Amino acid sequence: MFTKSAEFYDALYHFKDYAQASQKLSGIIKKINPEAKTLLDTACGTGKHIEKLKIYFECDGLDISGKLLEIAEKRCPGNKFHKGDITDFSLNKKYDVVTCLFSSIAYVKTGENLIKAVRCMSDHLNEKGLLIIEPWFSKETFWTNTITANHYDSKDLKISWMYNSKSENDMSVLDINYLVGTPEEVTYFTERHELGLFSDLQYRKSMEDCGLEVDFDKEGLFGRGMYTGIKNL
Repeated sequence: MFTKSAEFYDALYHFKDYAQASQKLSGIIKKINPEAKTLLDTACGTGKHIEKLKIYFECDGLDISGKLLEIAEKRCPGNKFHKGDITDFSLNKKYDVVTCLFSSIAYVKTGENLIKAVRCMSDHLNEKGLLIIEPWFSKETFWTNTITANHYDSKDLKISWMYNSKSENDMSVLDINYLVGTPEEVTYFTERHELGLFSDLQYRKSMEDCGLEVDFDKEGLFGRGMYTGIKNL
């Protein structure tokens, strides 16, 4: 996954408006549960959502990447971050809200792991707690045999990254090529990203089987939709 690109993650996704997304998300949460105070952001990456969400909630983060967590901890020194896999973690704490944003859920790859991840996240919810998941594409909506290019350009860091979109064994496969330039050197590396292509039924059933009352907003925070599930104990 982000084994080589972690230090460049924020530059790679410079186009994402975390402040706007977090403000919209907090409004949705407060509308559903006005008393919500605590939030766990799973697959939190470099902590940019938490940086904005901590204005509204007491936030913790969890991610499997130690390199991404190092950046998150520097960005949000007052927040607690945990290293763990979203399919199998136990924090001995429950939250009013658990999130899995920016399609990170798809990195679990398989339907079996989707069920495990949703169960694990749901187990960390308080009564009437809210689980929020931004999905990745489904098999029907994922574009294959395409080429995508993105660019970042600042004085001392320039990045071009490009990939083809392929589908293999119910997964989207992105073999990403990175060209990174600094005043010292220009380097090239690749990463293979495999993301599960789950259906609406899979998302809904995995949440409903955990006792969650599920709703879906087709727009979401980033145009890919958003599932919300309220835990009814």
